Amino acid sequence: MKKIIVFGFLFGMFFIPNTLLAQAEPEDIASINNDFENYFYESLKQKGIENYDKAVEALEKCKDIQPENGIVYFELGKNYLSQKKYKDAYDNFEKATKIDPKNRWAWVGMYDVCYETRDFNQAIIIVETLVEFKVDYKEDLTSLYMETQQFDKALTLINDLNETVGKTEKRELYKARILQDAKYQGSEKADLIAKIKKNPKDEANYVALIFMYSQSNQEEKALEVAKQLEKEIPSSDWAQVSLFKFHLNNNDGDKTVKAMNIVLASDKIDKKIKHRILNEFLIFSKNNPQYDKDLEKAIGYFDNDKEVRVAKEIGKFYQAKKEWSKAIKYYEMHLKSAADDMETIILLSQAYAENVQFDILAKFSEEQMQLFPTQPQLYYYNGLANNQLKNYKKAKDALESGIDFIVDDIALETNFNIQLGEAFKGLGDAKMKEMYFTKANELLKKQKK
Repeated sequence: MKKIIVFGFLFGMFFIPNTLLAQAEPEDIASINNDFENYFYESLKQKGIENYDKAVEALEKCKDIQPENGIVYFELGKNYLSQKKYKDAYDNFEKATKIDPKNRWAWVGMYDVCYETRDFNQAIIIVETLVEFKVDYKEDLTSLYMETQQFDKALTLINDLNETVGKTEKRELYKARILQDAKYQGSEKADLIAKIKKNPKDEANYVALIFMYSQSNQEEKALEVAKQLEKEIPSSDWAQVSLFKFHLNNNDGDKTVKAMNIVLASDKIDKKIKHRILNEFLIFSKNNPQYDKDLEKAIGYFDNDKEVRVAKEIGKFYQAKKEWSKAIKYYEMHLKSAADDMETIILLSQAYAENVQFDILAKFSEEQMQLFPTQPQLYYYNGLANNQLKNYKKAKDALESGIDFIVDDIALETNFNIQLGEAFKGLGDAKMKEMYFTKANELLKKQKK
């Protein structure tokens, strides 16, 4: 930017009307040049220290000397813009463009004013001119069309840019927003169909069309496109996304598994789509337990996914349905790669208890107590398990050790007292049994208030 301005300044220094030169003596011309140069440099110096009023004063003197020098008006525009005097800034930038229509930076100055004042309609007019200088301004034009809700123009421009310079995440978000409105989907579908006919080996157009049909609940048409994609590009992973859904709906487990495994192994498919497919297969396998091993294999594709712990979430799915054995299996699977996940440790302990696996719960909770000695829930489950196994002394010791770690958890404290009452009952200490049961009742009443 500075190089262009300096060039413009030098040009402006020598831009003295021919009529003036014809009438002036040589020494007068030199004086005019010197005066202009001095005032102009003074304006640059004052602008540099943000003394915009003095910079404007100096530029006004430059304007008196060379009233048709576009660089002077450009500099005036910049100083007024810095002062947020938007009308003065715009007027001077506009004057600069009238003197020199090829001064791109003056047009940029007008654009800056419109953007800061949120006059997006006027900004569009200016940017349409800037595009003639530099096609990169088409990106700005896209955003301005979106801002002014000219979605038809935005969509046309987005498609043009996608074709000529490639897709960007920002434009794809704009496009998705536009296509939420059904009135734009027809033209877009027609455009994609035409592109597929023109170039049947371009996978991206099939994918976009599949998504559009899926979003408008036109599953059969989506499947037709997926099949066409599979035919034209047999190696396409995207075709399997729709084929998975088709085979699932037809209750064809083997073909469903085949399509799913291709999708989950693909580096091209988005993680959100993979999670959706796994969730759908999870529901399918619940009603078709012969595919449990395929579900386990599918979970393996997500071992390195730190955002969503798939095995854990599947454990929760089965726990909510009180299918304790399956919940246990997936919690145990998850803990192999996340041994310190306390939430899962507690969920697994509960599942062991619900599944009446007290011997395993006693051993598991004791191991966890060694690793996490301040977690009261572990002591509770250890006490519960040992009470059920009639190891009352062990139960009492664990419960008495853990109760001190409870902080503001009346429900857990209640359960501790119940289990302590059971432990003392087993030990034959009626007095202590009554004390803890009484305390548990008091806590229960407190919970109900």
